Amino acid sequence: MKQSAFRFPGPFIKITIFLLWLILFGLLVQRDFFITTLDPEESSAIVRAEREEYQGIYFHDRKIGYVATTFEPRDDGRITLDQKAAMILNVAGGKQPINLHLKAVMTVDSRLQDFTFSFRSPFYRMQADGRSSGNSVSFTLATGGSTIRERIELPAPPMLSTSRREYLLNQGIKVGEKVRIPWFDPLSLAGKDSVIEYRGRDKVLIHGRVQNLHHFIETVAGARISSWLDDRGDVLKEESPAGFVFLKEPKFKALAQSGEIPDLLAAVAAGLIGDMPPLDDLEQIRYRLHFPDDGGFVLHSGRQRYADGILTIDRESLPQVPGASPACTADPADLAATRMVQTGHPKLTELTERITAGKTSRLEALRAIAAWVHDNLEKRPVLGLPDALTILASRIGDCNEHAVLFAALARTAGIPCRIAAGVTFLKDAFYYHAWNEVCLDGQWITVDTTTNQLPADLGHIKFVEGEFRDQIRIGALLGQLSIEPLPPAAASPATQDHQGRNQR
Repeated sequence: MKQSAFRFPGPFIKITIFLLWLILFGLLVQRDFFITTLDPEESSAIVRAEREEYQGIYFHDRKIGYVATTFEPRDDGRITLDQKAAMILNVAGGKQPINLHLKAVMTVDSRLQDFTFSFRSPFYRMQADGRSSGNSVSFTLATGGSTIRERIELPAPPMLSTSRREYLLNQGIKVGEKVRIPWFDPLSLAGKDSVIEYRGRDKVLIHGRVQNLHHFIETVAGARISSWLDDRGDVLKEESPAGFVFLKEPKFKALAQSGEIPDLLAAVAAGLIGDMPPLDDLEQIRYRLHFPDDGGFVLHSGRQRYADGILTIDRESLPQVPGASPACTADPADLAATRMVQTGHPKLTELTERITAGKTSRLEALRAIAAWVHDNLEKRPVLGLPDALTILASRIGDCNEHAVLFAALARTAGIPCRIAAGVTFLKDAFYYHAWNEVCLDGQWITVDTTTNQLPADLGHIKFVEGEFRDQIRIGALLGQLSIEPLPPAAASPATQDHQGRNQR
C-alpha cells in the first residue's frame, strides 16, 4: 500500500468548514413531528423601514468576519434583501477569505420570490440564480467548471432565514412549544423544514450589557443553534457549535479588523482518549465511541460492526483472482449521476476510458482510477461545494474534491461507488474527513484517494454515506465526539476465519 508524501492536515477539513458554515446559519435541517406549522397568514410584515443591519462573526471570542444586511421596501409591496458576508478562516495555519453575496426578493412574510447568490473563496467560485413558484424552486448553478439547471420540490412555499424573525413572536408561542418553518438555503440550494423551540426569556450578556431576550433553539442535523431575539423580533445573538457566535453590532464595530484568528482544525478535532496503536499492520481495531447517538449515523456497515458503544473495524481484503471480478448487486444510486457527481458526462467518459484502457479486471480499473485522482489533484484546502466537472477543470482539492471526482469516474466505469464521511486519525487527533467505498467481488472496500490508501487504514471511522446534504448530519458530532482505542479482543472463531481469509 503506497503512502502519500503529503503530511499536513489541511485537505481533511472541507467537511468541518462547511458543516460549521451551514450550522452557523441554521441550514439543511431535519424534521420533527407533532408541532405547529407556521401559517403565513398569521405572520406579520417584517418590513418596518429601509434599514441596514450588521452582525459581527466571532470564533472562540475572536472576530473573524461580519454580515451586512439591507431590507428595502418595493413599490409592489415586496422586499428586496441584500446581504453580504465576509469571513477569514485560519485553516492549518493559512488564512482563507470567504465572501458571500445574496440578493433576493421576498414577500412581507419572508416567502422567497427570486434570488441571486454568489460565493467566493481562493480556489472556488459559484453563482446561483433562481425563482420560487408555489412549493418549488428552479435555479441555475454556475461554478466555472460546469453549469447545472435543476428544480427542487419543497413541502411548502419556502422562506428565507433573516435577522428579522418577529413572526416567531407573533404566533402566541408558549415556552416549550415548537414551530415548523420551511426554509430554503441559497448556499446548498436545498430546503427542509426547520423545527424551532421557544425556551422563554433569558438574560444574556452582550458587549457588557445584560439583556432580557427571547431564547429559541433550532436543531440542525442533531446540532443545536441558539438564537436570542429582542421584543421586535430582531436577532441580537446567535450561537452554534464549536464556538461560532453572531452578534448584532453597529457598523463600525462589525467591520473592525480582527487580530489573531484561532486555528479551525485544533478547535473542532474529535477528542482522543488514550493512545492510538500503530495502524499499518493491524487487521482489526476496536473503539469505544462517546457521542450523542441521535444523528442517524451509519456505523454498522461494510467493514464496521457496532454494538453497545463498541465499534469494531476489520481491514478488507482485495480480490486476488485475476480476470474480471463478479459484478456487485448494489443500489442504483451507487451508479447514478447527481448534481455534484455527473456520472456519464462526455468529459468524464473520455477520461475514464483513457485511464482504464487495457485493464482486464475491475480491480485493475479501480487501482488505475484511484491512482489518477491521487496523482492529478493538487492537495490544497478548497472552500466550496465541489462537483466533478469543476474539480476536473481546476485539478485542485481536498478530501471532498478527491471523493467526488473519484465517485464520478468509478461510476462511469461501472463500479458501484459511495461517498463516505466521518473521521480519520492523523498524527495525534481525529479530523473530519471524506473518502469512498466501492463494491468489488460482492463486498464494499474503502478507498482514500487523498492519502492514496486502498483499502483505507483502520483510522477511518465512517458515520454517514452520501453527498454534502447527507454529510451535514456529522454536525451533531462537533464538540461532542470522543474516541477511545481499546485493546484487541480475544479472537472468536468468526474473527479467526476473517483474519485467515485476509492473510490468504
